[in-house]
Amino acid sequence: MNFKKITKYLDSLPEKYGLPSVDVIIMKDHEQVYRHMTGTTDTEHKKPVDEKAQYLVFSMTKIQTMVALMQLVEQGKISLQDEVAKYLPAYEKIFVEEKFEETIRIVPAKRPMQIWHLVSMQSGLDYNLDRPGISQARRTYGPEATTRQIVDGFPLTPLLFHPGDHYLYSLSHDVIGAVIEVVSGMKFSEYLAEHIWKPLGMNRTRFFMEEGQEKDLAQQFTWENEEIVPMENDCNYRLSDAYESGGAGLVSCTEDYAILADALACGGVAKNGYRVLKEESIETIRTDLLTEQGHKEIEQNMGRYGYGYGVGMQVLMHPEVIGSPAKAGVFGWDGAAGSCTIMSPETKTSLVFSMHVRSFGPAYGEIHPRLRDLLFEE
Repeated sequence: MNFKKITKYLDSLPEKYGLPSVDVIIMKDHEQVYRHMTGTTDTEHKKPVDEKAQYLVFSMTKIQTMVALMQLVEQGKISLQDEVAKYLPAYEKIFVEEKFEETIRIVPAKRPMQIWHLVSMQSGLDYNLDRPGISQARRTYGPEATTRQIVDGFPLTPLLFHPGDHYLYSLSHDVIGAVIEVVSGMKFSEYLAEHIWKPLGMNRTRFFMEEGQEKDLAQQFTWENEEIVPMENDCNYRLSDAYESGGAGLVSCTEDYAILADALACGGVAKNGYRVLKEESIETIRTDLLTEQGHKEIEQNMGRYGYGYGVGMQVLMHPEVIGSPAKAGVFGWDGAAGSCTIMSPETKTSLVFSMHVRSFGPAYGEIHPRLRDLLFEE
């Protein structure tokens, strides 16, 4: 990899797009081989970005949720083939909205929803945060509604398709968070702290809470009419004061995510010797679970050409399709404020990119693919 080329590209982003700040760490076989930060993290553009900066990582939360799930799979406490209703009885009787000619009819699901349907975004759920079941849970349980109570309300709204029939990015991984609570007997955040954060030394990773925890939280911006403007530092995926979203709830920093990414790129073992996952589990994560239809949908709906989708993360299957020098098997995911994680077990290399701008399309269509390619260019 050409570090000068990477730095030049990163430094071009504030000028080209007006990005307030960017931060990148590259690890190779447990050693940090590159770090570059540029820009500011406040509305006045006076506070230079530094290593203390924290970010709402949104869907990069999914990486940690999948690691937690696979730990429980390794322990034999759950299987990807298990029915979701085994752990969440509210999913025993699920219904699907079918379009028939010019009418819509609600029918029983053709098959039970299984854990693998959730991890691979083939459950039939959507990302509608205003679904009636969520509103009902809030009314019933109030602002302290738990993760389990709200997730149990999801199936009150019919699924958009029968589990396994399609790929649709959704609240599926929030359901996994509730499943982890049931299987482990622990609150989701407590499980993550005990089995991932503390043993790895990820001391600045937590679930988003509004009061008293924003000291180092970088200002969040949004992209409106091709202009970047400040917005509230809030997480709309925090569905109640007690809710912990397995799909989008975490606050973290570049250094913490680099620790986890390095471990996953190095066979599941961190620099400090802690084994977060077995190598076989990482291979399971990187195993494509999509059908032919699902491949069409991840391409058409998300622009992920050449990629499959395994246990909660995209997997580069055909780099030749997109003309990428990256290795097949590169995997990872990104977040709604533009951050991303890219990992390559074949080269024991990982990259974590942090920014804090919501709805910024070029992050996914240009920046992340370019960083992936720069990671493998000579």
